Amino acid sequence: MPLVPLVPGGPLPGLPRPPWQLSGRVYGALLNHAPERVALGDAAHQPPYKAPPRAPVLQVKPRNTLAGDGAQVPVPPDVPALEVGASLAIVIGRTACRVAEADAASVIAGLTIAADLRVPHASHYRPAVRQRARDGFCPLGPRVVALADVGGLAAADALAVQVAIDGQPAFSGSTGERVRGIARLIADVTEFMTLEAGDVLMLGVAARAPQARVGQAVAVAIAGIGTLQLSLVAEAAAAERIA
Repeated sequence: MPLVPLVPGGPLPGLPRPPWQLSGRVYGALLNHAPERVALGDAAHQPPYKAPPRAPVLQVKPRNTLAGDGAQVPVPPDVPALEVGASLAIVIGRTACRVAEADAASVIAGLTIAADLRVPHASHYRPAVRQRARDGFCPLGPRVVALADVGGLAAADALAVQVAIDGQPAFSGSTGERVRGIARLIADVTEFMTLEAGDVLMLGVAARAPQARVGQAVAVAIAGIGTLQLSLVAEAAAAERIA
């Protein structure tokens, strides 16, 4: 499959060529980074759940959060900085229901990059809609790359991930060390919910995500896919531009 550019900006990055385009439904795995699970320590055994999660923990990034490469993301005036999570984003290519781990590659249309932005918060146990679902908090892009172009499924579970802020290195990691790699995540998620063509499933971010402030430029790079660019602007300034 050739590289497909995402449309910059706008409420929904579009993929204008058949047989699929983004549906606007984006799901993201939380607590899927093994070191992050370890770092929780005894907290994972405290109320309300009293045990680490056994099924995938998912967040939903609604349509208003979606943006494309080069997005200017508004930051609320009372928020000093946003956390910039870098995630591999799996674009689903066909209806996927109860997909076996061995068949997971067959439902993948391609891979792209997601910047999973959030207002810093400590709790994993309450729906953090206010912190995670603000306008523009899920830029995607800059293109969708076929699984084969990054070396296949095993290679995709070990791609280098870099985040730079104002051109300076701020995070270095990989898509590895996940509790569930790509195939197992698809298998476990589609065991209880159907994914459709154009849906996006984020593999999840690593612990110690860097923070960026208003006025700073962010670049999220994943080897073999490209670099997703965005910048943070004051929410009031963004509203004035719309008016």
